[in-house]
Amino acid sequence: MSKTTTETEQPPAPDDAAAERLSTAPVESDGPTGIGPFGWARWMWRQLTSMRVALILLFLLSLAAIPGSLIPQNGQNQFKVQTWKAQHTSIAPIYEKLQLFDVYSSVWFSAIYILLFVSLAGCIVPRTWQFVGVLRSQPPAAPRNLTRMPVHAAWRTSADADRVNAAAHRLLRKRGFRAHLSGGAVAAEKGYLREVGNLIFHLSLFALLGGFAWSSLAAGTGGKLMVQGEAYSNTITQLDDFTGTRFYGSQDLDPFYLKLNDFTSKFQEKGDQIGAARQFTANVEYSAGGDASKPKKSTIEVNHPLEVGGSKVYLIGHGYAPIVTVKNGQGDVVYHGAVPFLPQDGNLTSTGVVKVSDYGVGPDGNKTQLGFSGFFLPTAPLSFEGTGPRSLFPGDAAPELVLNAYSGDLGTDSGLPQNVYQLNTRKLTQMTQDGEPAKARLKPGQGWTLPDGYGSVTFEGYKQWASFNITHRPGNEIALTGAVLAILGLIGSLFIQRRRIWVRAVALPGGGTQVELAGLARSESAKIAEELAELAVDLQDDAPASEEEDSEDADAAPHDPEAEASDATVPADQNSKE
Repeated sequence: MSKTTTETEQPPAPDDAAAERLSTAPVESDGPTGIGPFGWARWMWRQLTSMRVALILLFLLSLAAIPGSLIPQNGQNQFKVQTWKAQHTSIAPIYEKLQLFDVYSSVWFSAIYILLFVSLAGCIVPRTWQFVGVLRSQPPAAPRNLTRMPVHAAWRTSADADRVNAAAHRLLRKRGFRAHLSGGAVAAEKGYLREVGNLIFHLSLFALLGGFAWSSLAAGTGGKLMVQGEAYSNTITQLDDFTGTRFYGSQDLDPFYLKLNDFTSKFQEKGDQIGAARQFTANVEYSAGGDASKPKKSTIEVNHPLEVGGSKVYLIGHGYAPIVTVKNGQGDVVYHGAVPFLPQDGNLTSTGVVKVSDYGVGPDGNKTQLGFSGFFLPTAPLSFEGTGPRSLFPGDAAPELVLNAYSGDLGTDSGLPQNVYQLNTRKLTQMTQDGEPAKARLKPGQGWTLPDGYGSVTFEGYKQWASFNITHRPGNEIALTGAVLAILGLIGSLFIQRRRIWVRAVALPGGGTQVELAGLARSESAKIAEELAELAVDLQDDAPASEEEDSEDADAAPHDPEAEASDATVPADQNSKE
């Protein structure tokens, strides 16, 4: 029988360390190297470029991105930011100082981002060069004592030692190993894709961060609210808001024309999820280049944007726009139009204002302006008692418009910018009727005669509006490619094993040849033992075990039928439970 032994592992000899080290990762230092500032700088650089610190920075970056998903951001929707600030007046200034409304461009987020960039670069570059050096060099030479390896096998044969080494070299090459025959031994290595996958993973993270950085530097975001039937050209003067970056300004906007023809919204009408949104579809027509002579029709849905040129148009909001007609005391129409009201809850209870800045001369003979604030309720209750003006359902089952009337100075002639969705009542006086504040509940088609001869207001009907986010982000494709490659690289680094096999055939002084095989894997696994066993079996054709050795083993050991039935060349594995 062949001799297979498992010995307690001893510390490797100094010249065997390179053969047993399967990782190309740089060796980390536990403390500062050198003396003085230069030594501390080297130590800090090694800590920054270590895998441990890179993982910590990646974890901090993921934590830092959480506020960006929970708190409205200026670069995404300024309307939501303004609404959030109005609802949280006490904490909004603190958030403003902490840059929580601009998380991704904040100083603290950028600091983590840049440190992660430097850490990855400092880790990848030397590791890549070291791996290239490993590929260009030959597999490490066989250690002096192969039987000290975790998995090994040995037997004697009458075959010539050179012939055995040549056969082992041929068999290993056939199995896909990179093999080298030198010094009476064969050194072979396989599984380089593990380290390739590891490097691809880190390079992909670098590409992912680079794509994100490029999109932050060369991206732009604009917002536009359109009522059914309205259209606009993608210029800075027609956008409601615009946020540019260092390499993308208002002059870089992609030219196109967009019109909202119709908007379809559907909500669940029965069951436990009554009122849940089921469909939001904006039917639009557009043309690239700003030429509206040959428009194309398309639809925009949630998470299904319209791509025009280098920009994408996302549907981000929806609501109702009551159509209001205001007449003065003489019966002249001084205002007519659809006014978007902003939703305040899931049932689309909406608030808004109507500003009549060109009213003219009031009943007292002085120039005046009118303002109306109120609610639009898609499904109004029969009574407001106990609940106030609140919609019962987001669909337009029973629409009503609730208005309060003011007269005086709107402040629109001062030249200062105003929020079109808020009414500044500082210089306005609320109208009264029968000693009470003047107010009315109007259904479509109904009118309201204003007190004191100010004219009338008619609720003509309503339209739906949709708000769009026009985004130009050139780095998204790079980030997506990096994310996909990172996953593929991680799979390779986890499931591919890098392993080494050595074969040494040495001629014995008394005749015959001693054959030794050993294997080493980076992680403990039965695969290296299986490969070594298969190699030993295949090598029996060129180096069969000596019959003298089998007879000596039989005389020295008790008769064991099970042992005789077992394969004589199965290598020992110290991790086996048998």
